Amino acid sequence: MKIVILDSETVSRNDVSLDCITGLGECSVYGFTPNSEIAEKIGDADAVICNKCLITEEVFSKCPNLKYVGLFATGYNNVDTEAATRHGAVVCNVPAYSTNSVAQHTFALILNHFNKIREYADEVDNGAWVNYKLFSYFGIPTFELEGMTIGIIGYGDIGKKVAQIAKAFGMNVLVYTRTPARVDENAKACSLDELLENSDVITLHCPLTEQTRELINKDTIAKMKKTVYLVNTSRGGVVNEKDLEDALNSERIAGAGIDVLTLEPMQEDCALRGCKNCTITPHIAWAPKQTRERLLTIVADNIKHYIDGNPQNVVNK
Repeated sequence: MKIVILDSETVSRNDVSLDCITGLGECSVYGFTPNSEIAEKIGDADAVICNKCLITEEVFSKCPNLKYVGLFATGYNNVDTEAATRHGAVVCNVPAYSTNSVAQHTFALILNHFNKIREYADEVDNGAWVNYKLFSYFGIPTFELEGMTIGIIGYGDIGKKVAQIAKAFGMNVLVYTRTPARVDENAKACSLDELLENSDVITLHCPLTEQTRELINKDTIAKMKKTVYLVNTSRGGVVNEKDLEDALNSERIAGAGIDVLTLEPMQEDCALRGCKNCTITPHIAWAPKQTRERLLTIVADNIKHYIDGNPQNVVNK
């Protein structure tokens, strides 16, 4: 079996091993592949593994041997799954591998905001504590999460994990989801308006679909508390970035923690760059070493199941 990995640098910078995949066949590995070179790099391979590279109708047409597309990700909007089906190819993703790490990063952003970690660390670095007469320097207000309400939009594996952590902090949990019947004892299902109006923290854990695209916009922001903190570790396109920029800079909301953008890597003219009270991390919620090792193990397992004639995690059934 001939396997091509198109963008290995999206999962490994030589800190996690690809051997579990490369040992499954005759494998060519490319650290990064521009979309214009994808078909050329795949050539006559039977399988391609990628993260963000676009696998289109044109790619399938130019690569007739291609019958397996494996993703280094849960999301698969970079693959034309209908074209894959027409060409007899199987597309397999990796569900649920990053649940713990994304939930952890979500609360890292939340705690950074309410405990003012960055602000206090900057004050200490600038000598404020050295030059202070008392043992405790607490001029910047901080807040307990106990008793606050967190609104979770999307209640898959990550949303559920966030709810569990929120309950451990003593928070009230509201959930807006397309499957309210699946909401468990850790949360209360509600309408989007109820969540927007009552939450002290709003965190996004939904897929990017036509229904969720720019779900956070000037109209939904207008329904939020002025003290709300917004977190997005899902997909950048769920937020209208210009509307969020306006809300942050006008102090219509208290702040935002953002790990994903509509265009990645960040563009110089990104609307959220340099906004008031906005903490941006470079799409790293999924990236702890243990998480990527888990991801690669599942990617390899997906290939093995395909070779054995029993593909798993298929998204184009």
